[in-house]
Amino acid sequence: MLSRSALIVDDERDIRDLVALALSRMGLRVETAADLAAARAQLVRQDFDLCITDMRLPDGNGLALVEEIATGHPRTAVAMMTAHGNVEAAVAALKAGAFDFVTKPVDLAVLRQLVTHALNLQVQRKATEAAGPKLVGDSPALQQLRERITKVARSQAPVHLHGEPGSGKELVARLIHAQGPRKDGPFVSVDCGAVAPDRLETELFGQAGGGAAAATDGLFRAASGGTLFLDAVADLPVHVQVKLLRVLQDKAVRPVGGTAEVPIDVRVLSACARDLAKLVEDGRFRGDLYYRINVVTVPVPALRDRPEDLAPLAATLLARLAGNEPAPTLSDEAVAALRAYAFPGNVRELETVLERAMALADGPMIRTADLDLPSGTARPPASPADGPDSPEADAPLPAITDALARAKAAGALPQVLEQIEREAIVKALDAHRWNRTRTAAALGITFRALRYKLKKLGIE
Repeated sequence: MLSRSALIVDDERDIRDLVALALSRMGLRVETAADLAAARAQLVRQDFDLCITDMRLPDGNGLALVEEIATGHPRTAVAMMTAHGNVEAAVAALKAGAFDFVTKPVDLAVLRQLVTHALNLQVQRKATEAAGPKLVGDSPALQQLRERITKVARSQAPVHLHGEPGSGKELVARLIHAQGPRKDGPFVSVDCGAVAPDRLETELFGQAGGGAAAATDGLFRAASGGTLFLDAVADLPVHVQVKLLRVLQDKAVRPVGGTAEVPIDVRVLSACARDLAKLVEDGRFRGDLYYRINVVTVPVPALRDRPEDLAPLAATLLARLAGNEPAPTLSDEAVAALRAYAFPGNVRELETVLERAMALADGPMIRTADLDLPSGTARPPASPADGPDSPEADAPLPAITDALARAKAAGALPQVLEQIEREAIVKALDAHRWNRTRTAAALGITFRALRYKLKKLGIE
């Protein structure tokens, strides 16, 4: 273990010596620094497996060092020492890229556990790089995403993934789990929009036995020691949001119908295609829960924002679709056609396009015609910030623009927007013979969201 090294940064000599002695006894080679300048000089001279820094230093804030290490030395795990009870400082450190924090006065048992976790992360990261799920491509957007995953994987902070449908949010969640200290624990994923609202509470928190009801553990307890991934978290009913907030605060669940709370040890990752901040502003998502699950945000780029990755990603998908058979290849024209298409469905749509092309191709070469792409370049979908609930009428754009301009001048913009939304929903309902399930799917919103809008707009 002598090859492992650590840097201790603190202006109090007694604390530096105490921490250095504890780490030396664990077999680490230890260097120390009394301020930011000395720490930066040490980092220039050599690489470290671990850095532990104080928050307040004579020539600056330790958060600056955390950010510099997270950016310039991503393979160095960094932890923060904070004053006892300073929750704000601890959260800030996690956001800056620290994998954990330790409070002063330093508990040596806690410190040794933190160091052990940090060194285990190094081994796990190398194993993960050699095997397991991967992000295919080398575009700047993907390189930035990989760096972000490395930073957040080593902490225990709740992470929220924000990206369009089909962009690969669950894959990113799995990578965060696989590169973190909970790698050997379970990874449990649940699509909050796919579970009936009246069943979601039981699915997540379990149910106490009694009468005709059988006892169930629930997904939180199933993910014990690992990670629970809540996809489409915006679809959580309000009463479940309240209970989820309590679970995250107390680190314990109370099964439906039960009276006793059961302690849990779970890291929560969440994802959403909609802008949660906007939903909070509109009163459709609890603000306190939003701040609890959104300690760190990881944006997942759309496929059209990384066209350099299309060719290698397509080759990887074709190889997977081919199974044990030789994988077909794409002609240069076909690759150009893929790059010219905006892929509103992102990677999920690309896989569908390639599967169709394999069925249509006459030989081992996939040509442009085999892709059967929609004519012209697809119009990019609304950004996640707009959300799939944004009103979108089929009226020509100039007509809408003129109407909005007149409404704004007259001070009646909200009423006009509501009328546009009403007309779009009624038109979709007519097109699907007032089948609400099909209408919601066509509008790209959940059934519950459609029901809410029908009530809000007075559509019977």
